[in-house]
Amino acid sequence: MIVTIDGPAGTGKSTVAKCLAERLGFEFLNTGAMYRAVAYACLQRELNLTDEASVEEVAKGLQIVFSESRLLLGGADVTDAIRTQTVTRSVPIVAANPAVRRQLVQLQQIVGRTSNLVTEGRDQGTDVFPNAECKFFLTASPRERARRRQLELKGKGEIVSLEDLLEQQQRRDRLDESRACSPLQPASDALLVDTTEMSLDEVSNHLEIIAKRALNLGTA
Repeated sequence: MIVTIDGPAGTGKSTVAKCLAERLGFEFLNTGAMYRAVAYACLQRELNLTDEASVEEVAKGLQIVFSESRLLLGGADVTDAIRTQTVTRSVPIVAANPAVRRQLVQLQQIVGRTSNLVTEGRDQGTDVFPNAECKFFLTASPRERARRRQLELKGKGEIVSLEDLLEQQQRRDRLDESRACSPLQPASDALLVDTTEMSLDEVSNHLEIIAKRALNLGTA
């Protein structure tokens, strides 16, 4: 059984997906971290991210492993390193690379064939798992999304203005929504949930009730 949670950055989907997976007893797959890992590896090699062939070659040679909520790249823990502003700005370019998407989608589908899964990203309910039993698409107001990102960065010692984050966010949204390969959009059968005025616990509780009903797992 598969639950997909899609949506743009700042809607809380990663945290909520992890929480929901724990409540359902499912595996959790953070696909956004996979694209971040590819971007990070390319930056480490000082590659031109618009050189699609070179980026593809790097992606093919990567060993991406999730272990106890940490992401290992070639055995090295890069969980925190892939969350920097530099990586964040680079991810949309890498994510728009059709070859990279094909490779990572294939890996994600392999995981889905062997596990009950809660997976989050931008194309999980549309391209990766179109037949998933339960699909969500999270949204939030642009300013609230940027505010959440600002708080996340502040917790890591990075101070970035809200206006700068809003501009970066808008740029990323445009790239995600307009790319030719797997653009960001809700699946036709996904439930849209606006998280602007909701706490993470409230979102998790809401999704848990709906998911358990859809998967015939009893009431929350």
